[in-house]
This record gives sequence, structure tokens and C-alpha cells, in this order.
Amino acid sequence: MALIYQTENFVVESVDKPLVTRNDGGHISISPKVRVTDRTQLSPRLAIEMMRLTMLIGEAMANGMNNRGVDIGRINYQDNGNWGVFLPEGPHMHVHLYGRAKGATIQKYGEACSFPFRETGFYDSFEPLNDDDIREIQSQIEILLKKEKYQLSRWGL
Repeated sequence: MALIYQTENFVVESVDKPLVTRNDGGHISISPKVRVTDRTQLSPRLAIEMMRLTMLIGEAMANGMNNRGVDIGRINYQDNGNWGVFLPEGPHMHVHLYGRAKGATIQKYGEACSFPFRETGFYDSFEPLNDDDIREIQSQIEILLKKEKYQLSRWGL
């Protein structure tokens, strides 16, 4: 995974083996640095920080990918953990951000995403965000962090 952004408590990364290919909108993951099974185990402060990050990163992803020529019409936010139930350590909480491009050809815009098991080969040709995409998203994060909406004080952080 390629690091996009981090705070004291969370890491934002581009997914190396995405569930939504780059041209269909891309895939980013936000994970707490402390392992928890699901969001019910987050403190109120961490829950607030996670919500702020999903909004910040979602907006930056949409702006950035549109600037890169991928026509994002929406971001889907999902906190699943389904595949983790088969791991000895169990699932860990992380939030997926799936870009939904209007011109998507695989994970089509307006339809629910399809998430078969990795072993099916469904994702084999999917491309992760590239270095230029990541730099543009990082640039958009810096722009958005200057807005009052994302000031930590507005969030009680």
C-alpha cells in the first residue's frame, strides 16, 4: 500500500490490489493505527477523527481524480471486514473509499460494486492509483485542510 496521508491515529493508503480499478474511480483505505475489530471499539474522539478523515479524503479523492481525468461522480464509503472473519486474528476495522466514475466499465456507475473473493481472478487486471494520482490527491488534501470545514477545532479535536 502507498501512503497518502496520516494523522497521529490513522493511516490513509492507496490499495495495491484494489477492488475498484483506477479508471473506474480507484480505491483508498483509512485504517486506525490501533487494531480494533469494528467501529464500536473506537473512542468517541477516534470516531470523530475517523468521520473527519473520511470526509476530507473523500473530497480530496473526488477532486484529485477528476483533475486526473477520471470522472468521479460519487465516493462510496464502506466498512466491511467480511474477508477478515476467515483470518486467525479476525477482521480489523478500516474504511474503504471507492471512487465511482461515471464512465466506469467494470464497477459501473450507479450499480452496486461486485466483490467476489480474490481467488476468482475478478480483480487481476485492476490497476491501483498511480504516483501522479496520489500526488494530486495529496495536493487536494493540503488545499482542503486550509478550509474552515476541516479545521480540527471545528471538530473538537
